[in-house]
Amino acid sequence: MDNLTFVGTATTLLRLGSFTVLTDPNFLHRGQRAYLGKGLWSKRLTEPSMQPSDLPPLDAIVLSHLHGDHFDRIARRELVREQPVITTTKAAAKLRTWDFDAHGLETWESETLTKTGEAGPETLSVESLPGIHARGVMGALLPPVMGSLLTHRVGGAVARRVYLSGDTLTGDHLDEIARRHPEIDVAVVHLGGTRVLLHTVTMDDVQGVDFLRRVQPTKAVPVHYDDYGVFRSPLSAFTRRAREAGFGDRVQTVQRGETVLL
Repeated sequence: MDNLTFVGTATTLLRLGSFTVLTDPNFLHRGQRAYLGKGLWSKRLTEPSMQPSDLPPLDAIVLSHLHGDHFDRIARRELVREQPVITTTKAAAKLRTWDFDAHGLETWESETLTKTGEAGPETLSVESLPGIHARGVMGALLPPVMGSLLTHRVGGAVARRVYLSGDTLTGDHLDEIARRHPEIDVAVVHLGGTRVLLHTVTMDDVQGVDFLRRVQPTKAVPVHYDDYGVFRSPLSAFTRRAREAGFGDRVQTVQRGETVLL
């Protein structure tokens, strides 16, 4: 059964058919600090449910962007190098200097993995979707970010579509995603209302509900909301606002270490 295990921050293990994918690997322990660039650090407030040594064999790592709370020094040191890391072109260039098999995608480009599973030939395509980490001057200071659409096919037929939002704000780019991909089964939504230098750089509760209105996923799994001090918008605010807006039955919360069906 297709499922998601929540490790913490935006780190999840996705099992889609015979494929196993790790997202945004962040394994820092409680009390350790993540480097956010430009001399900025943030202390981790939670403990991840796994470390790299606990991971099963991976078919791929999907990385939204190269930030210390999405790819940290533990990931750099301890992750195996055999599987591809699918990410932005800028992040891929840096990861290759660390001997990772990094594949950079431009927006709307995709890469497809193939294998033969129990149910026959399977593919998993990863398409880079637009994301906006910040606007204006702050946007120029932060690394480029991508969302990702994972489309799992068995025998050529679509079995499931999973949209990883990445660290994005809402906006017209989500409308274009919805136009191109109107049938999204699951959205893994990065929240937290992250505040850096007085700017909000990830979706808070209001933007999170706007995301649901624009994208209309069948199910939404919120992540990235309480692990660091720079996260200012709690999960409870999002779930309450989603219920008030009529999306309560679409939101599936998951605790660190818990696995939920997709």
